[in-house]
This record gives sequence, structure tokens and C-alpha cells, in this order.
Amino acid sequence: MGKFVIRKVNSGIKFDLKATNGQVIATSEVYTTESACRNGIASVQKNAVEAAVENQTVEGYAVEKHPKFEVYTDKAGEYRFRLKATNGQIIAVSEGYKAEASCLNGIESVKKNAPDAEIIEE
Repeated sequence: MGKFVIRKVNSGIKFDLKATNGQVIATSEVYTTESACRNGIASVQKNAVEAAVENQTVEGYAVEKHPKFEVYTDKAGEYRFRLKATNGQIIAVSEGYKAEASCLNGIESVKKNAPDAEIIEE
């Protein structure tokens, strides 16, 4: 089972969603309070399950409604995803993947791990 790890950083508080193997599969923005960070986790847990996948790397891709995972390529040519809530705000982002299939596997991992993930503090 995955877990959300809340941790303090220089500019505030953020969370990482980690898979069973300990690998980070999604991370949050930096929040100013722990309460806001926990609200972000709740939003990921709620939205990840019903989110469609909008693959922006495909020509003529279909625009999906929020909530959604947006798949895109960064400046380095790596595949990444961002999870947007029903209000369009980005609530979690991935690290870069060399292959599109790996990125899509990352999305499936978020969908699988987020809903029941325990929340721990570091």
C-alpha cells in the first residue's frame, strides 16, 4: 500500500505520494500550513480515482474535463503528468519519465495507491 509523506521544506510543507516500493510517484506544491497540505492530500485521494487521462503528447488529443491527469513532455523531452482537481488547480505532479508507457504506469500507480494511502509525517 502506498503512503503520503508530509515533510517540511525551507519554504513550507509539501507531500510526496510513495508507492509500496518507496518510490515517489507524485509530489505536491509547497503549502504554507500543514492543514492546507492535508487538504491537498484529500483532494488527490478524491480526484485521482475519477480523473481521465488527457495525453497532450498525441496530435489532436481529446480535451478532457476536470479532474484529469495531463500527460506532457518537458523541455528535456521527458514525459510528465500533473493531476488537476475539478477546479482546474494542479494538485500533484510527477517526476520525468524517459518513456510514455512509464508515465502512464505512474498515473495508474497514483490511481491505485492514493485512495487508501496512509498519511505519515517525516
